[in-house]
Amino acid sequence: MNANIIIKTLESFATPERKKTNEWFFKTGKGEYSEFDKFIGVRVPQTRQVAKQYFKTIDLKEIDKLISHPVHEVRHCGLIMLVNQYQAGNQEAVFGYYIGNIQAVNNWDLVDTTTPQIVGDYLHQHPEKLPLLFNFAHSDDLWERRIAIVATWAFIKQNEFSTTLKISKLLLTDKQDLIHKAVGWMLREVHKKAPDVCKTFLQKNYTQLPRTTLRYAIERMEEAERLNYLKGNF
Repeated sequence: MNANIIIKTLESFATPERKKTNEWFFKTGKGEYSEFDKFIGVRVPQTRQVAKQYFKTIDLKEIDKLISHPVHEVRHCGLIMLVNQYQAGNQEAVFGYYIGNIQAVNNWDLVDTTTPQIVGDYLHQHPEKLPLLFNFAHSDDLWERRIAIVATWAFIKQNEFSTTLKISKLLLTDKQDLIHKAVGWMLREVHKKAPDVCKTFLQKNYTQLPRTTLRYAIERMEEAERLNYLKGNF
């Protein structure tokens, strides 16, 4: 399968209205995190549809052209194809390729819709390679730090919480709101599985918790308890 066919298929779904929505939603204004990203206006379900249609017949050399493309939706499609190929059984090759091209995973949705399925799942099966996540957690790159925490969703789903808590601890002093949100999201996922584990972490680290992280983490608590956590009353 030729990458150009996939790009043209995506372009056929693009609309000016959706382009404006995507540019607003992903903060493309001056100084914002997606200032230099380009959008053509394709909806995520359509991107997934194209990826599902073609992932079986495209090789990694052609995916290179997708994930290095300046258009966000094209990169997203290529990365979703990698998820599909990984889940179809090509795990070793896809994981290696994904890590080798990690610079292409350069927005929060690209991280969130591909990292748990590839990086998280692979490292859960190969714990000897887990130091990779801690390297990412110490990275100067915003997206690598987000990859570090969001990848642990795969561990949470298996009722394993220690990796999430360790990386959350490392990222508590991060300056980026997108990291605050990601850490809070993963803590909320821990809370769904093991409320006491999450609550213990929040209480021990309360003075360091960014407010956004706390609000995300306690979202599923009962209202009275949530209000107490916001006030620091445990």
